[in-house]
Amino acid sequence: MKKLFQEFKKGITVENPTFGLVLGLCPTLAVSTTVINAIGMGIAATFVLLGSNIIISFIKNMIPREIRLPSFIVVIATFVTIVELVMKAYFPALGKSLGIFVPLIVVNCIIMGRAEAFASKNKVLPSILDALGMGIGFTMALIVVASIREILGSGTFLGRPLLKGFEPMLIFVLAPGALLTLGVLIGITNFCKLKKKTTCKA
Repeated sequence: MKKLFQEFKKGITVENPTFGLVLGLCPTLAVSTTVINAIGMGIAATFVLLGSNIIISFIKNMIPREIRLPSFIVVIATFVTIVELVMKAYFPALGKSLGIFVPLIVVNCIIMGRAEAFASKNKVLPSILDALGMGIGFTMALIVVASIREILGSGTFLGRPLLKGFEPMLIFVLAPGALLTLGVLIGITNFCKLKKKTTCKA
């Protein structure tokens, strides 16, 4: 039971896809201008991760090694299509805001990485927990980055104004602000990891 919990926990903490493994940076930088976009992308990616991990873990022994990656892409693309259709039907504004980055989940390094490195080598339950941990970790990272950028760059949170008279810093809603925010957060994460290792050794 403890090992299963570790599979879930690692994606949120030490192997966080964004801050730990530095994966999936393209959608992180592109859609994190608002918290609503971040939540939408996080839920979409988590759904695709969960669905693809389950199916790949089920069929891993039936797939010839030579067509392993194309098979994974077909499975992932199926779940991405489901997400895209649901978004267009029920959340058109969010779908329009996320744009091309929803279909691009198909080639997201996090999804492909978990399919290849974990789901194709493990049973269904650990694969489910791995997907949930990575998905939640990715969503949390998106929300943190988006919160900083939306508050400082637009003076709002979840689209609502925060402080009267606050002058937003436009740089935070532009590409340089995204890179600056993400770089500082990754630096803080690495510093905390280093400090923890040093403390453990002492």
